[in-house]
Amino acid sequence: MKNVTLVLGASLKTERYSNKAIKKLIAHNHVVEAIGLREGEVNGVHINKEKIEFSTIDTVTLYLNPTRQEEYYNYIISLAPRRVIFNPGTENFEFMKLLKENKIESEVACTLVLLATNQY
Repeated sequence: MKNVTLVLGASLKTERYSNKAIKKLIAHNHVVEAIGLREGEVNGVHINKEKIEFSTIDTVTLYLNPTRQEEYYNYIISLAPRRVIFNPGTENFEFMKLLKENKIESEVACTLVLLATNQY
């Protein structure tokens, strides 16, 4: 099975970067899971409102501001992803420290740019 990316802060609004990221990830043949404020679907990816206990998450890409991230700290750590990507505006050094303590890589980057430059 391919590596799975969790888009956290997923939006149904087409102008949102999380929405664009889901579409680009799918276009690059990545398996995508999504969690957001509202349930719905983007390019065949169901957006969940609940914290699902996914067992195969490789990468979490964040689209939540640092304050909103706090309620997800333990959840993300429990998923044991290989890495967490902090997209522009989501940088959170407190959380990055926690991730490091739990042997999870963190990266300040833009998922869309990483995909466009084949660095994802």
